[in-house]
Amino acid sequence: MPPLSSGLLGALDSTSDRAVFRQIADQLREAIDKGRFAEGDKLPSETELIEHYGVSRMTIRNSISVLQGEGLVASEHGKGVFVRPRPPVRRLASDRFARRHREQGKSAFTVEAEAVGGHSEVDSLVVREEKPSQDIATRLGGARKVLARRRRYLLDGRPVEFAVSYLPLDLARNTQIAEPNPGPGGIYARLEELGHRLDHFDEEISARMPTPEEIKTLRLASGVPVIHLIRTAYDTEGRPVEVCDTLMAADAYVLAYQLPAT
Repeated sequence: MPPLSSGLLGALDSTSDRAVFRQIADQLREAIDKGRFAEGDKLPSETELIEHYGVSRMTIRNSISVLQGEGLVASEHGKGVFVRPRPPVRRLASDRFARRHREQGKSAFTVEAEAVGGHSEVDSLVVREEKPSQDIATRLGGARKVLARRRRYLLDGRPVEFAVSYLPLDLARNTQIAEPNPGPGGIYARLEELGHRLDHFDEEISARMPTPEEIKTLRLASGVPVIHLIRTAYDTEGRPVEVCDTLMAADAYVLAYQLPAT
């Protein structure tokens, strides 16, 4: 890391009404955004920052706390504060469920991971029959029983997504969809083999802060929100054949959509 005197960080503005700790946080954030501190780099120590800015240790700690709350840095006990890696998974809504991918035996997540040169995995898989919530039942046209497939997705070993697919039990029972491994192309390929050719998907997207359990499941850093996506798949007869309730680490995704202008 270059010395702070090299211009890596600037000076405080004594005329600003912005709190000193926030000015310092702003400068560190800008240095991270501009790549002066790359992913995995160690930030200057508290002592170095104290000497550079001429402030108290508590002021520096408050500045670092701001960046931790934004999910930009992580503190490792006894080692220092490091810039958090943020591997993006680019989700192309107009492409990721294209039939050609299923015909090639690829799931949507595999397509997304390959697009960024990453390795995809699935763990924490649970498949079982259950009674759906009222919301899921309504989305599935009044289904009273469903097959639920819960799984966590990892990119290069890092949890980035947790999803639950709900399918009407009369469609999924005693099929490969009910198996832990549904086969090449995933459950959408199996649905089409069963005669339910997919026509379109409806998606609803929102963002919020995670619950303690969600933080644990996705190993989220402090301050990182989650993206909540609910997708409903319809066949060519207009029947909803799957609802997928997905939670994604917001710092690991870019949602990219192509929308017609007519």
